[in-house]
Amino acid sequence: MRRAGIVGLGMYVPPKVLTNRDLERMVDTSDEWIRQRTGIEERHIADPGVGSSDLGVQAARAALADAGCGPEDLDVILVATTTPDQPFPTTAVMVQKGLEAWQAGAVDVGATCSGFIYGLSLATSMVESGRMNKVLVIGAETLSRITNWKDRATCVLFGDGAGAAVVGEVSQGGIQAFELGADARGTEFLNVWVGGFKKPVTAELLESSDRYINMTGREVFKFAVRTMEESVRRVADRAWGGLEVDLLVPHQANARIIEAVGQRLGLADKAWINIQHYGNTSAASIPMALTEARDAGRLSPGTRVAITAFGGGFTYASAALEWV
Repeated sequence: MRRAGIVGLGMYVPPKVLTNRDLERMVDTSDEWIRQRTGIEERHIADPGVGSSDLGVQAARAALADAGCGPEDLDVILVATTTPDQPFPTTAVMVQKGLEAWQAGAVDVGATCSGFIYGLSLATSMVESGRMNKVLVIGAETLSRITNWKDRATCVLFGDGAGAAVVGEVSQGGIQAFELGADARGTEFLNVWVGGFKKPVTAELLESSDRYINMTGREVFKFAVRTMEESVRRVADRAWGGLEVDLLVPHQANARIIEAVGQRLGLADKAWINIQHYGNTSAASIPMALTEARDAGRLSPGTRVAITAFGGGFTYASAALEWV
């Protein structure tokens, strides 16, 4: 079987920055309160008319340049997003259009914040099977569109951005193991109930809180910490026979969650944290974090990396990688 690995990384965030001080003028909150409870200092917000595909195209171009290939080399484009541009065409198709990657297949992956790892798993299988040579995996979100800017508990958390990875054949190292999971008993704790076709937006629901991200923070925290810890242990055991991890890259949902997971795993000093600059960018957070870790010199050939995420649904996913 061929080995698959990440051969290129890229990210993009919109230029507009919304700081905690800006939020102080919008809702009853404070910079100190936000920092203490979330670790977030600022987040990026897409301008009106800018969609997840637009952010994804920019991140994809950076990842392709890093991989030393072009859009014409892609076999498939996978886009993990909770905030598609529209019901259809898919966001992946719109990315294909932006890249002019006319020969590539294109499909969206819906697993909320775990979506990038789900997409990475699909890409890995495609490359390992020999049926595909280059697969582009993107996490792209415009969560500002589904954020209730009047809700002080949630509006401080989310930001917009995109991260991308090119998956291809590698001669050594590469992606070692995955775990994908879900627990639908958590649907009531993190959701957006309005906006689909079972409950479409109507005039009376336009200002309903159900049109925005709803979250029961305590339940989400408990699920996230327990599940990501257990999932990383299992996936690392499959790959390396134990927690032989050089770098832990968790979903950037909340600094307290990341710190708790790191402490439980004994990897607190190896956890990558960049939530202070971007907030929770859902499916985009892990590829964005990997890109910044690479740029900071934390990824070199042989580095053992564990990535892990949880999201609404609940979903969860982890992967073990040996950097190439």
